[in-house]
Amino acid sequence: MQSTKDNPLFFFDAYTLAKLVKTKQLSPVEIVRTHLERIEAINPKINAIVQIADTAIETAQKAEDAVMKGEKLGALHGVPFTAKDSIDTAKVLTQRGSPIFQGRLPVQDATSVARLKNAGGILLAKTNLPEFSYWIESDNLLTGRTNNPWDITKTPGGSSGGESAAIASGMSPLGLGTDLAISVRGPAAQTGISSLKATLGRIPMTGIWPRTPRKFWNVGPMARSIRDLELAYNDLLGPDPQDGNTINALVNIKKENFSKFQPLRIGWMTGPGLGPVDKEVKSVVKQAAEALQSIGVYVEEVNIPALEKDFALEVFNELHVMEMKPEFRKATAGFPPEKIYKMAQTMLSAPDTSIEDYVEAGHAAERIKDGYWEFFQKYDAIITQVLPIPAYAHGMETFNIDGQIVDATYIQAATVPLNLTGLPGISMRFGTSREGLPINIQIVGSWNQEYKILHIASLLENLRSVPNLHPDL
Repeated sequence: MQSTKDNPLFFFDAYTLAKLVKTKQLSPVEIVRTHLERIEAINPKINAIVQIADTAIETAQKAEDAVMKGEKLGALHGVPFTAKDSIDTAKVLTQRGSPIFQGRLPVQDATSVARLKNAGGILLAKTNLPEFSYWIESDNLLTGRTNNPWDITKTPGGSSGGESAAIASGMSPLGLGTDLAISVRGPAAQTGISSLKATLGRIPMTGIWPRTPRKFWNVGPMARSIRDLELAYNDLLGPDPQDGNTINALVNIKKENFSKFQPLRIGWMTGPGLGPVDKEVKSVVKQAAEALQSIGVYVEEVNIPALEKDFALEVFNELHVMEMKPEFRKATAGFPPEKIYKMAQTMLSAPDTSIEDYVEAGHAAERIKDGYWEFFQKYDAIITQVLPIPAYAHGMETFNIDGQIVDATYIQAATVPLNLTGLPGISMRFGTSREGLPINIQIVGSWNQEYKILHIASLLENLRSVPNLHPDL
């Protein structure tokens, strides 16, 4: 595959880059240099990259030497990747979007970073985020605000907004983000890329801060193609003795050939139970369902009554703030307010949940989990919206969604149920708004069924008709 004006090297996906390296058609040094040049040209406008890995060229040269010597190569050999700046990277600044951690230099890689490196990946840079990974917009007092490459007056989301903007604009082919309630799936939707939040515990969180509440946090791959998500997931998944949640990764992880089984059964829904949704977004979800139906997949509109009984966003808010506060208080102790960004201050000043409400919220989360379990006895997956609206302007605190005024947290209404339950989900583009902005759908599977939803996503990737997958910068 040759680089062209319409599809330059910096828009090749990781799968293609790895293949061209293995066949000696591309040098890892050339790939890394091309992406560094792209960063130099584009990043001043986007502010997605906050730190370059100084050893990227040196590592690329070693990767090139290994190819020439005929050594055994990993699946990502010679492919650059980026990582959100809450994820530890040895000898590369990891400052968590906060002046409190300015100059912090980890001594070792997070497990997820180490696994991509072991597969031959080359750490290229770190990407921007909200302070402490805590908000739906990537802005902070240390490294500033990231802009959406489709429209710089809009946000690429949070908390992995720097990662999504870097990948969408060709500064990186592959990256790592983290997800507490929305944070790999929402930013992917706002920039039109793809991302995977795996089942809780499939990918270790070791070396990522904050670690609490552990039952909601995930780390996952972000990329421009579904095959790249699978490529990265293959190397990221597996148990880690430093992360007790990864007992889930001990479950059989064999990839199955779904074409051998009976036709997939897929439900689709945009509500109720997922908050208000823009009509344009609803239409794209329905189009995705109809596209699958056109190739023989059994599809029908569904609902999950448990989501109507207990609104997942409210349940999540009752639980996570109480569990995060102690860690945030510890991190900010002794620092003046001007060193702490507004979202952390807002969370720390929120009233505590009563013990009665906290316990009831825990029961509600289990009821929601039961509701999904009942659903997955009949269906293989469910397709929903990721966000209720396309990318929005910086700093918005309320939204008018289909005639209903809601606060900004409602952006998470369709994504947070997966964090409450631990279910896996993929965010992928399937449509375009009237303004020319990406619209993504969310594909949700049962627990430990990542390969099934990756298969469904790959079907949809082949079925979609979306012009201009890359922003014009």
